Amino acid sequence: MKAARFLLEYLRENGVNYIFGIPAGSINAIFDELNDVPEITPIVTKHEGAAAYMAAAYAKFTNNLSVSIGSSGPGGTNLLSGAANAMREHLPILFITGSVPLNSIGLNAAQELDASPIFKPVTKYSVLVKDSKDLIKEVKKACEIAISDVPGPVHIAIPLDIQNATIEDWKFPEPIKKTIIPPDPTAIKKVAQKLLLEENGIIFVGQGVRYSAPQVIELAELLNWPIITTPIAKGIIPETHPLVTGVFGFAGHEKTSSIINNGNGNVLLVIGSSLGETATNNYNPNLTKNRYTIQIDFDKTVFNRKYSIDLPVLGDIQLSLDLLLDELKKSGRTRTIYKLEHSKLENFDETTVEYNTMNTLQVLQKYLPISTRYAIDVGEFMSYVIHYMKALDFTSFDINVHFGAMGNGIATAIGSKLAEPERSTVCITGDGCFFMHGMEILTAKEYNLPILFVVINNARLGLVYHGHEMQFHRTHPSFEQQPVKISAIASAMDIPSYRVSSMQDLNNELMKQFKNLKGPVVLEIALVDHNLPPVGDRVKFLSSFGK
Repeated sequence: MKAARFLLEYLRENGVNYIFGIPAGSINAIFDELNDVPEITPIVTKHEGAAAYMAAAYAKFTNNLSVSIGSSGPGGTNLLSGAANAMREHLPILFITGSVPLNSIGLNAAQELDASPIFKPVTKYSVLVKDSKDLIKEVKKACEIAISDVPGPVHIAIPLDIQNATIEDWKFPEPIKKTIIPPDPTAIKKVAQKLLLEENGIIFVGQGVRYSAPQVIELAELLNWPIITTPIAKGIIPETHPLVTGVFGFAGHEKTSSIINNGNGNVLLVIGSSLGETATNNYNPNLTKNRYTIQIDFDKTVFNRKYSIDLPVLGDIQLSLDLLLDELKKSGRTRTIYKLEHSKLENFDETTVEYNTMNTLQVLQKYLPISTRYAIDVGEFMSYVIHYMKALDFTSFDINVHFGAMGNGIATAIGSKLAEPERSTVCITGDGCFFMHGMEILTAKEYNLPILFVVINNARLGLVYHGHEMQFHRTHPSFEQQPVKISAIASAMDIPSYRVSSMQDLNNELMKQFKNLKGPVVLEIALVDHNLPPVGDRVKFLSSFGK
């Protein structure tokens, strides 16, 4: 069997359904063999960077390994941003890059690049395969590293001659095995004892609770403590739950800032947050001030990084919460079960309010299904989403404020839709992001994916524009551009598109067009919003430098 076929068969055996990437000479053997492995569908994108973000979303919403592929040289370097993003989000992705044949290495061959050391800083493991008999052994090793303990991306560079080599006497190794970090039962007991002693505390959750939302809710209801989320964790837990007080950090809410800054709660229970800059409102010292701080995480490097932690608990987050709940129940603590009130903005009248970003987003949510998942790109609108849109269902937002790559939301919507085809999916992006990865709407068309792409077009880099206005009291003329009709671009690709320029345009008749989509649709919102976006203390933090 050809090594490339063996690779694909092994990935198929381990549940891989899609490979995200772009075919090219140095990986042509792998793409050729896909003809004979119909169980794996290649998602051919318009840019490898977008392929990486699609793979990230697919891994995130299936909780499984995903695969992204690029050529040697530029294909590989285009994947790097996606690998760095996956590292920040702890997402298990196998990145495969081609490589020139072994006997061409060092001879300045076409698209030659030693990718392995370049990927090392942004992956858990990176290797160049030098012998065909080692290929599957390395793939198995890399995949197990990706999904185990602290999940994350891995990288394998496969020379073209290795892909085409014949493997004799082949047989599949054992299936990929996942290991998790078990928490220390003694540490869990200490946490339970402390929580039972204290009447007042705060549950502070990050993206690490992505697969543990029911446990977080049960814990909050046992303790009757408020839940505060970080920006990247917005939407993991419905904000219609009475104990969810909102977002703290970038574009967060006054109520949560008041709780943190006014000293409410004797205990801060941090679950699944690395307590980074955007999560802590620029490392606000009041977060842990005069609070006994407990931090539960699967990544030991997050403990005592910026804040002193009184009781760190290392271990798989879901397992840690299950054990903690058992300990609390043993004590006789009873749970107050709250009902989620799935209310929407039925009384919101779009004909009488100002045409601005805040109101347009609320109109969208008024008409779209409660279960809609929103893939949020990076820009001025992102702060409005965090601050004003409501999370009405579980895992209803994907907001990449950590790595913050513009254009990732467009690809995220595609990966999310492939992961959960039945879920209504909407991307909220801007013109700046669209000009980076907007051609992926064509990918959505080619794979017949019903996604609504909402493009807020203000003909400028909005977050940069307002940031400079607030920080320097002036902006550079290059931040603004001549307006371009993005809906016309979509129409040229035979993708249904609509353009609105007033609140009255966003009416029931228009929104009915977005029910039961048969493929992608673009809604362009032509809007220049002169209001200051709700970025919180972000500008104050940036302004503190150089003084």
